[in-house]
Amino acid sequence: MRKFVTISPEGEVWLKKGQMWMYRNNVVDLDETIENGSVVDILTTGNEYLGSGFISMQSHILVRILTKNRDEVINREFFKERIRFAYEFRKTVEYDNLSNCRLIFGEADQLPGLTVDRYNDILVAQISSYGLDKIKDMVYDVLLEVLREDGQDVKGIYERNDIQVRTKEGLEQYKGFYGNVSLPTKTIIDENGLKLHIDIENGQKTGYFLDQKSNRVLLRKIAHGKKICDCFTHTGGFALNAAYGNAAHVTAVDVSQTALDQAYRNAVLNHLEERMAFVKADVFEYLEECKKGQFDLIVLDPPAFTKSRRTVDHAYSGYKRINKRAMELLNKGGYLITCTCSRFMEIDNFEKMLREAALEAGVTLKQVSVTQQNADHPILWTMEETSYLKFYIFQLV
Repeated sequence: MRKFVTISPEGEVWLKKGQMWMYRNNVVDLDETIENGSVVDILTTGNEYLGSGFISMQSHILVRILTKNRDEVINREFFKERIRFAYEFRKTVEYDNLSNCRLIFGEADQLPGLTVDRYNDILVAQISSYGLDKIKDMVYDVLLEVLREDGQDVKGIYERNDIQVRTKEGLEQYKGFYGNVSLPTKTIIDENGLKLHIDIENGQKTGYFLDQKSNRVLLRKIAHGKKICDCFTHTGGFALNAAYGNAAHVTAVDVSQTALDQAYRNAVLNHLEERMAFVKADVFEYLEECKKGQFDLIVLDPPAFTKSRRTVDHAYSGYKRINKRAMELLNKGGYLITCTCSRFMEIDNFEKMLREAALEAGVTLKQVSVTQQNADHPILWTMEETSYLKFYIFQLV
């Protein structure tokens, strides 16, 4: 019989809405002898069952819920079924990108604490749950089994467990190949016809920003004949798609020379370098020096300006400043692509900022499209934490 944790009425409300995390500040009763990383049941003060999951005795997220079915056995077959379900979803929504996509997106795939991306024949995994880390040998074995049963050629798993959240779980940070495997850490993927260098050891996140894949194609479709500035280009994702879409010219701006060097390599790989320029600069400062009408389309894809609710106001000012400046630079009929990857910058707040920026810049925004992250990063409507990317395309009129 599993041990249990008792939750407060406030926490009960959240879990009944579908939340998959139980926070420590909602605990009413906790047996301190519970083994760290074990599976526990969550009960209300009225002894009602609400779910079962891994307990982390050190983390603020005390329990990451795996199931809300008390009779479900959490064993190898349980994880195989969850992984197979997640994989079948990708085969449906990413059938033409299965060799470079996110296979498992934690809570959204009901596998809390587990992220797995695929780059050709290498899987890149991150584990942010103490309980999951304890059984990772079994989880990895099942993951490889599911893919190989479908005829997928996977040679190894690279662990990018160099994320700060592991410290909060009482886990060490490290990166490297799992098991007795020695494979290259660099590869070239095909993203919608573009060849891209990927560095799984040192690249951002697990090697690349897969979540903007479909949004980059939206830029490609409207880039023809336009002078485009891609701000915060990093390794050139949006800039390359603009050039691939026959833009007249593309300026890629980033503060990191290392990122720009890789962006240039990607341009050469796709024979697009003749239509592109790479500028090392602080984007805020660069845009201040630009002239009105210099570009027909500006892309703003900054890193998250806020990673907590405490700094949202400061981030709001940063987003407003840069969006207002971009609007001022574009002539009537120009296009603005703008986004935020911070889940704490909520949609209503981001749109309020855009309206204020447009009013102060003296322009009117005509919406072309509004999207979020790519389909391989699914959004669970009962878990707002799975919804983070907001992506807008406007024409200025």
